[in-house]
Amino acid sequence: MDGTQIDRGQDRPSRIALVGAPVEVGAGHRGAVMGPAGLRTAGLLPSLQGLGFEVEDQGDLAPARPLPAVVETPQMRFLPEIAGWSRVLSDRAYALMGQGVLPIFLGGDHSLSMGTVNGVLRHCREAGRELFVLWLDAHADFNTPATTPSGNMHGMSAALLCGEPGLDDVFGAEPRERLDPQNLTILGARSIDREERALLRRRGVEVFDMRLVDEYGVSVLMRRILDKVAARNGVLHVSLDVDFLDPSIAPGVGTTVPGGATYREAHLIMEMLYDSGLVGSLDVVELNPFLDDRGKSALLLVDLVSSLFGRQIIERVGAVERAASGAL
Repeated sequence: MDGTQIDRGQDRPSRIALVGAPVEVGAGHRGAVMGPAGLRTAGLLPSLQGLGFEVEDQGDLAPARPLPAVVETPQMRFLPEIAGWSRVLSDRAYALMGQGVLPIFLGGDHSLSMGTVNGVLRHCREAGRELFVLWLDAHADFNTPATTPSGNMHGMSAALLCGEPGLDDVFGAEPRERLDPQNLTILGARSIDREERALLRRRGVEVFDMRLVDEYGVSVLMRRILDKVAARNGVLHVSLDVDFLDPSIAPGVGTTVPGGATYREAHLIMEMLYDSGLVGSLDVVELNPFLDDRGKSALLLVDLVSSLFGRQIIERVGAVERAASGAL
């Protein structure tokens, strides 16, 4: 899908850093460790460069060594490894944001967002900006050690970010910030555990499930999200899980749930995010090339990320106004 380069505006970062996080211990299936390589093989770097960005691929990170001295439990599987990853990722996200570079973290399972979002939160607090998070996911990832049915920590990422109890050992004495639960929006959910659902309701997390997507369409829901962030001069972090997409178009994930976002719904979300100019950081998570079909999921993700950074079929300058006036 060829696209045209358009003016990003002075307030948009011109530099992007790709950072691989080949972590898979947070998930229940092996294979996400190959996710960063899959995205690179699918052409993410040249696609972004073709849009006029200065892109540096910083390679893959590794968890902090020695691993933090924390104790794994059945409710928090591979906790030392997750803590090691989270601390390294937080430091890298914080450093890149401070350099004015937009980081794209390539996963790896969704536990990596514990670190990436924490680092972005640290930067935003010091910059005096409010952070909002758009969680594009079939799941809410709002379980805690007290509610998890599996002990897989990729299902606790959002809960940790919002300061839920039982997860303090992930960062220990390392710098940690808390995301206001009302600044978290989960879009595309269609598989949420019962206790998790009750916790989301108590915390006031905004959840737009697929029923709402079907009823109102993604454009209405996205405008609500973007208007809220813009009204508070906020920064938006996007965390894109492959299982947000319908498995018919993106089978390369270990947690497929039928009824996900369509090709055009996903692209419209990315295009609206680009138009908003609000995105300051991005995670692309849970790609499992071992479960994919000839790179189908990886190629789609590269297309979606390219749309988020401005690729389009034809320049739309004035197109919305012309459409509204019936001049098209």
